Amino acid sequence: MAWKPVRAAIEDFWITCQVCRGDLFRERHVMLNSVGLEFLKLAWADETARRLICWQCGYVHLFVNKDIRLYRADK
Repeated sequence: MAWKPVRAAIEDFWITCQVCRGDLFRERHVMLNSVGLEFLKLAWADETARRLICWQCGYVHLFVNKDIRLYRADK
């Protein structure tokens, strides 16, 4: 899979990496599995989060906020 760099914002605030202050990320959705729902075979009902991986240092940021907006970026 080819990753496309993105920039992200919540309202008027641009997101930067907490480690290196980079502003380019790779994006993907992930499941936030809980033990209870996993045990009951209902993991599909768990909440999802948006994972942003810093393009520069690789630090992983997780966001549950649905208001996050992504913008295509040229690397």
